[in-house]
Amino acid sequence: MAATTEDAYDAGPFVPERGGLAALRAAAAGCRGCPLHRDTTGTVFGAGRTDARVFLLGEQPGDQEDRRGEPFVGPAGRLLDGVLAEAGIDPGQTYVTNAVKHFKFAYASSGRGKRRIHKAPSLRELAACGPWLAAELALVRPEVVMLLGATAGKALLGSSFRVGERRGALLEEEVHGRQERLVATVHPSAVLRADPEDRDAVRSGLVADLRVAAGALAG
Repeated sequence: MAATTEDAYDAGPFVPERGGLAALRAAAAGCRGCPLHRDTTGTVFGAGRTDARVFLLGEQPGDQEDRRGEPFVGPAGRLLDGVLAEAGIDPGQTYVTNAVKHFKFAYASSGRGKRRIHKAPSLRELAACGPWLAAELALVRPEVVMLLGATAGKALLGSSFRVGERRGALLEEEVHGRQERLVATVHPSAVLRADPEDRDAVRSGLVADLRVAAGALAG
């Protein structure tokens, strides 16, 4: 496998041609396809069942995910498990990953010293990480892909994607040469960020969108 420089913004040369998810995960640990790897603890690859019926796609790992090396293990991940179960989807029967595999952040000062604050990945960084996502989808071959937030939607459907325009509907789109069924919704962190008086409504909306995916599986 040929190496490439991070300035090329292309993870493709690091993606193995053979092997399953374990081979992908091992290769991703050494990815230098863009500069995001420089300041992080390491690559945070996807996790879950190889035969998962539901593929959950988020934006990027957060601070806790970066430190632990696992996706969706912070507050948003715990909330996601709860809303999945409420919508009728077993969290243990899913595959969860992010469009970008390294944590992008900026430092902010607080009373406890410096904290790492999430920064949204750029379209260039999304494109750089695209080969990993394409390989995951090809191996898992899910029945439904849940797009958790705008960045997840842009990673698969292009830069013009807007959650508000397409959420809650069962979409059928060609993605990486394969016809996929997708449902767009907000990222679970949107519930956590919502004002207290709005939080229940935002959570209910997320559950309703997940039920569309559950209905597609039942159908």
